[in-house]
Amino acid sequence: MKDLIFSIDCGTQSLRAFLFDFTGKISAFSKVEYEPYVSLYPGWAEQDVKVYWKAFLDAINALRDQMKDFEKRVSAITITTLSDTVVNVDREGNPLRPAILWLDQRKNFVNLRKRPLLMHLSHLIAGMDEPVRILQSESKIDWIRNNQPEIWKNTYKFLQVSGFFNFMLTGKFTDSVSSQVGHIPFDYKNRRWAAQKDISSILFYVEPEKLPDLVEPSKEIGKINSRAAQMTGLLEGTPVIASGSDKSCEALGSGCVDSKRSNVSLGTMASIQVISKKYFEPVRFMPAYPAVIPGAYNPSVSVFRGFWMVTWFKNEFGFKERLDAERLGIFEEALLDEMISKVPAGSLGLIAQPYWGPGLKMPEAKGSFIGFGEIHTRSHMYRAMIEGIGYALFEGLQNIEKNGRIKIENISVSGGGAKSDDVCQIMADIFGRPVQKSETNEAAGLGSAMVASVGIGVYNNFENATNNMVRFQKEFLPNAKNNELYQKLFKDVYLRIYPKLKKLYKNIRKITNYPETKR
Repeated sequence: MKDLIFSIDCGTQSLRAFLFDFTGKISAFSKVEYEPYVSLYPGWAEQDVKVYWKAFLDAINALRDQMKDFEKRVSAITITTLSDTVVNVDREGNPLRPAILWLDQRKNFVNLRKRPLLMHLSHLIAGMDEPVRILQSESKIDWIRNNQPEIWKNTYKFLQVSGFFNFMLTGKFTDSVSSQVGHIPFDYKNRRWAAQKDISSILFYVEPEKLPDLVEPSKEIGKINSRAAQMTGLLEGTPVIASGSDKSCEALGSGCVDSKRSNVSLGTMASIQVISKKYFEPVRFMPAYPAVIPGAYNPSVSVFRGFWMVTWFKNEFGFKERLDAERLGIFEEALLDEMISKVPAGSLGLIAQPYWGPGLKMPEAKGSFIGFGEIHTRSHMYRAMIEGIGYALFEGLQNIEKNGRIKIENISVSGGGAKSDDVCQIMADIFGRPVQKSETNEAAGLGSAMVASVGIGVYNNFENATNNMVRFQKEFLPNAKNNELYQKLFKDVYLRIYPKLKKLYKNIRKITNYPETKR
């Protein structure tokens, strides 16, 4: 009986493989970790995509140890991966160089394609000229074209990691519309490759013949071919269903099917997003990405470093917790939660602005802590950091509601940060809305499986798939007193930090050339 969906979630630091039943429960699960990237030079982040493929094969073997002959029960296979991570392949699908990750910070300032005069003037008038130039300088396409011309010349297809997996499984250079997120020539509003005169085609030009074919989520990309069956042990002819990027799958897997519910992802890159049937920019000039529901969009706002800051804090200030956790045989995060609970809401006036990575519209921005006093400890600093991420996400929520003319009623949380009840409660208190924690922390893998369930006809629409496959384990209601305090700190302090410090940030950038402007 074919009663399982094989869902693969390939992320920055690990690959997760799931066997979901049609009710959204995990029948078997395996996780293979790897080094997130190789950095040959400061700021570079590359990965051999064969590392991802080997992790996939290892994950299959681990699943087989748990469930012998599981492949006979698999009705469909679906892939979700990290986005904005690109790989050049030849005609046979062989990688020509390591993939360049979304974390990569290299810049290219030479041989940039010129914008038409009217477009250039409109960007000047809108105050977007520098952000557009920065965006263009981040093009890995132009970097490869200028620095490794032979590789670009021999590139048959320019793929996302999802496209590479799809080729390895089916032999087809085909990918999901919803996986096309990043510095690529894509028309997000019309969910297709950009026309030659489109701004994204000018900034990130790729010869049309080098781009893969696209299908809408829930459509079949192809079937497991004989080569893939021999390599993986999966049954030849098993359908491979298009899903989408990890963030878009995470939204669906968290119960979002319309704009009344928002997903807050508390991962390496923290974000807040909704699924909307209409297209709108959550922040001016920032596109809404294609959702895994065909014809819909994911307006989202991200905190680039997000809960990476927790790792940063542990590495820089959490040595004691690390030793204590080893001694007690528990996770470090449990001790960090104790630090949160020791500090009152508002951290006695210590406030963090989590601009650890500069934003496109704020290229000079820096992270900051303000309000230090002699009473403040590491615990205050840690809670202030979590609250700062919450403020940034709440600002994103306000932008989404304002620009989309919508009202978000409920929030579901996912990602590593959502494992902490204290963090979830802080988010509820800042947002002033109920926050629900999913039954599974693997929302991206679940969302991908939900897309496949619709694709193979288990459910006739995404609402039914959500009703049957998504469950919440806990709800956090906002504390009215804490919410009142947070709203005052947000409006009267947090929102004023960047405008007050902007000139100082610019001076720092001018003196140190960090963040980098030009070489």
